[in-house]
Amino acid sequence: MSLKGQILDDVKSAMKAGEKDRLKVLRLITAAIKQVEVDERKVLDDDASVLSILNKMVKQRRDSITQFEQGSRQDLADIEKAEIDIIAAYLPEQLSDEALDKLIDDAIAATGADGIRDMGKVMGAVKAKAAGRADMAAVGAKVKARLSP
Repeated sequence: MSLKGQILDDVKSAMKAGEKDRLKVLRLITAAIKQVEVDERKVLDDDASVLSILNKMVKQRRDSITQFEQGSRQDLADIEKAEIDIIAAYLPEQLSDEALDKLIDDAIAATGADGIRDMGKVMGAVKAKAAGRADMAAVGAKVKARLSP
């Protein structure tokens, strides 16, 4: 079953079980998927497209958490954290720091990168292998640190 199909099935089960908070987040996910389908005029049937939407949703919520905590609104930050937990259940397992470091080292070796000007090559290689399993902003910072003199 595709990831989109699984989410739609989970919406039905959450409705039957009366899980209001989970249902709210699942409806947000389905609305985001539907929005992309309408905008691009195609049906999202591949898991990669759905994963990219889910990653975007998690990133938005992390940004919101930061803003809410700076504004002393811990109650709203807690709601965002709960939503991340529900969304993250559909994401693949995140890479550990050690695995990510090895992936970056392998990409640097494979591309022959020797300076910051080769960062794009390294990021392209890492992104292909770590898609959906790592925060690319953090990856970018690590690659930049490795390639900087």
